[in-house]
Amino acid sequence: MLFSPMKLGSMELPNRLVMAPLTRVRAGKQGVPGPLLAEHYRQRASLGLIVSEGTYPSHAGQGFPGQPGLVTEEQLKGWAAVTSAVHAEGGRIFAQVMHAGRVTHQDTNGGHPVVAPSAIAIDGETRTYEGKKPFPVPHAPATDELAGIVEEFVRASRNAIEAGFDGVELHGANGYLLHEFLAAGANTREDGYGGSPAKRARFVIEVTRAVVAAIGAQRVGIRLSPEHNVQGTLELDAADVQETYGILVDALAPLGLAYLSLLHKDPASALVQDLRARFDGTFLLNTGFGDITTRDEAVALVEDGLADAVVVGRPAIANPDLVRRWREGLPVNEPDASTFYGPDAIGYNDYPAYQN
Repeated sequence: MLFSPMKLGSMELPNRLVMAPLTRVRAGKQGVPGPLLAEHYRQRASLGLIVSEGTYPSHAGQGFPGQPGLVTEEQLKGWAAVTSAVHAEGGRIFAQVMHAGRVTHQDTNGGHPVVAPSAIAIDGETRTYEGKKPFPVPHAPATDELAGIVEEFVRASRNAIEAGFDGVELHGANGYLLHEFLAAGANTREDGYGGSPAKRARFVIEVTRAVVAAIGAQRVGIRLSPEHNVQGTLELDAADVQETYGILVDALAPLGLAYLSLLHKDPASALVQDLRARFDGTFLLNTGFGDITTRDEAVALVEDGLADAVVVGRPAIANPDLVRRWREGLPVNEPDASTFYGPDAIGYNDYPAYQN
């Protein structure tokens, strides 16, 4: 079943393998996708769906040096070349819209204020264009400032469609802005967007509804990572997690989104399968953040009915023809982690396809 077609939004996917959004920081200081990115994504067009690396919706939302954006005309022209290359090979590609929230620094985002639900800094350092620096204490936007951030997601999503993407994935995972609003430890607001699970879920719901209104539900997916506990965004109270994400998914389900993509290490857990049941739509599952997903694991996730499709990262990095290799049981290239982040084609576009 992993290699059988499926419907996602208004599209028909030829298989159920989805390329995970993978930070690769190869877009230069101006955040413009160049020929390097176009070739990288083109090579992987046989995957059922490609989700781009996280792209920032505003300059304040940039998290990493070398990250691409969906803000300037040059960035949109660069992405148009990427999407054209993927479509020419018969592929499908969504843009992941990612606001870094407090996971950034002014020396990375061009001097813009770092924003987060609450003025709580992450304990640690981040890479900037000027070297490693401690995470700053972020600005907590006033209630009347939040509508402007919602509009940043809407504008970036419209820009993505203009640049030829088939849709967008809202990044509500991995400790970035939307995830920060969901987590009690990162969100200590006392207005209508913090405190109870329902209030903490409110901002994510409003962003999703606004993007759906702008580009249509069939072009919108969302990625969540309950209990992932990375980048200072901790969710350690199981009951709170269940209530928060239950409220969130109950609100998202009636929108008719293209999909819900969940990152969680235990795909059969009561939490994961409860959220799937609540969503009652196309459900993507990614279990490979800590350990690389194998072919057998991916096959089992679909055949055991735990997910409609499987999201994979490192196997897709190292094998541009991953669908063929896994379908035919061929040997696979092993990913070289030392080249995951870098400026050039090494470890990016030089993994070979299988030769008969």
